[in-house]
Amino acid sequence: MASLRLTGQRSLPRFRSTVHSLPRRYASSPAFNSSSSNPIRTGLYASALVVSTGLFVVYYLDSRSAIHRYFFTPLLRYAFDAETGHKLAVKVLRSGLGPRDVVADDDRLKFQLWGKEISNPVGLAAGFDKDGEAIDGLLGLGFSWVEIGSVTPKPQPGNPRPRVFHLSEDSALINRYGFPSQGHASVLSRLRARIPAFLAPETETSASLKRGAVLAVNLGKNKDSPVDSVDDFVAGVRTFGPYSDALVVNVSSPNTPGLRGLQDRQSLEQLLSRVTKARDEVATANIVSQRPRILLKIAPDLDELQLTEMAEVIRNSDIDGVIVSNTTIKRPSHLHSANALETGGLSGAPLKPLTLAALKTLRANLPATIPIIGCGGISTGSDALEYAKAGASLVQVYTGFGYDGVGSCRRIKDQLVEELAKEGQTWEQVVQQAVQTLSHKPPPPPVASDSTEPKSASVGQLVAEAEELKKLLDQLGEKFGAQAKSEEIIGQVEVPVAV
Repeated sequence: MASLRLTGQRSLPRFRSTVHSLPRRYASSPAFNSSSSNPIRTGLYASALVVSTGLFVVYYLDSRSAIHRYFFTPLLRYAFDAETGHKLAVKVLRSGLGPRDVVADDDRLKFQLWGKEISNPVGLAAGFDKDGEAIDGLLGLGFSWVEIGSVTPKPQPGNPRPRVFHLSEDSALINRYGFPSQGHASVLSRLRARIPAFLAPETETSASLKRGAVLAVNLGKNKDSPVDSVDDFVAGVRTFGPYSDALVVNVSSPNTPGLRGLQDRQSLEQLLSRVTKARDEVATANIVSQRPRILLKIAPDLDELQLTEMAEVIRNSDIDGVIVSNTTIKRPSHLHSANALETGGLSGAPLKPLTLAALKTLRANLPATIPIIGCGGISTGSDALEYAKAGASLVQVYTGFGYDGVGSCRRIKDQLVEELAKEGQTWEQVVQQAVQTLSHKPPPPPVASDSTEPKSASVGQLVAEAEELKKLLDQLGEKFGAQAKSEEIIGQVEVPVAV
C-alpha cells in the first residue's frame, strides 16, 4: 500500500505537467475547466429535480389521477398478466406512495347509514385487498366503504394460476381465484397494527379510523371445510367483530364448491341465526363503539322465486343489510373477448343488468329498514344514480376500478354530483324516495272492534244472522207450499173435452 501511495505521489507532478503542456483550446474546454462545468451540470440536475418533483406532486395530488388512467394502468395491464398487475397495485397502495383524493366530498353525497353519516356513496368491493394490506391507501383514494377479503380461517392458496382474465373489449373480468387467503391470524394482526397506541376509546367510533367511512371484512370459507357447515363464518364473526364496522357473509362466490348451496332456505336460516348470535356475543373493542353490522352477499344468478324466498328468510333474521351482487356464472351472448369462455365469475359492465334485476326484486321484498348495497358494472356517476333509483343505499366498484385506475372513485363522485345537481336532489333524497316507494310493506294489522265486549257482540251478530236466515227459509217454504196446493186444486178440476 505504501508503494502504491508513493507511486501515485510521484506520478502527480508528471500529470500536472502534462495538463499544462496541452494546447490552450483543450485546457479551456468544459472537460478540463471545472469552473465552467459545475454551473451547467448543477443547472441540469436542478432542472431534472424540479421536473420530477413537479410530476410527483401532480401524480400525488391529482385526485382524478389522469396519469394513472392513461399511462400506468394500461402499462400494468399490457406489461403483466392480470394477477401480477393486481398485486403490484396493492403493493404501491400499501407503500403509501399512491395518489390521494384531496378534494372534500360534496354535501350532496352525504347520507345516513345505520344512524351514522357517510361522506359519499362510493365503496370498494371485496376482492381487491384480500389480506388487508392497503386499507389506508384505499381510504386515501376517497372510498367511503373499504371491504377487505374474502378472509378464510386457515391460510389457503386458492385455485391454480392462471385464474384472472381480462375481457378488455367488454370492460369485464373473469376470475376463479377460489379464496386465496393468508388466514384469520395474519389479517387480524394487520388490523390490530393499524390502531394507534394513543387512541382513546371515546374519540373514535369507526374501525376505518376515518370520519365518514366504513371498514368491512368479507368472510369466506375454507375449501376443505364441510360443505354444509357454517362454522367458518361464525369463527370470522368472532375474530373480526371487534375490529370492523361491518362483516359480510359471502355465500355467493362461484369458485368454492358447494358454497352457493348455503343460499337455500334451510341452510340460510341456520347460517343467519348462528352468525347474528355470534355477533351479539362479540365483546366490543376500543375502536368500535357499536356492534358490527352483518350483511349477506348474494349471487346475481338466483331466479325471482329464489330471491323472494331468500327475502322472507332475511326479514325474519337479525341481519343489517344485503349486498347485491357477486360475480355471475352466466355468459351474455354479446361478449366479444376470447377469454369469455374461461371458467369463473364474470364481473364488470355485462353484470350490471343482472344485478339491477336482482336488486329490484329484493328491494320489493325487503322492508325499508334493511339497506341494500349495489355492486356490478358501476364505472360512472350515471351508473351509481341508476342503482340509487332502484333502491340501493350505496354502491361498490371493483372491475371499473381495475380498468380506470386509482382516480375512478373521484371521477364517479364528481359525475354523480353533476347528475344530482341537474335533478336538484341529494343522494340521500333519491335513495329515500326510492326505498319508501319500492320496499316491501307488511299487510295492515286487523282492525279491532270498537265494542267493549267483542266476544258477546260476535255471538249476537251470529244469532241475528241465523234468525234472518230462518225467516228467509220460512218464507221460501211458504211460497213452495202455496204453489204445490194450487197445482193440486187445478188437477182436481174437470176440464170438458170437445167431441
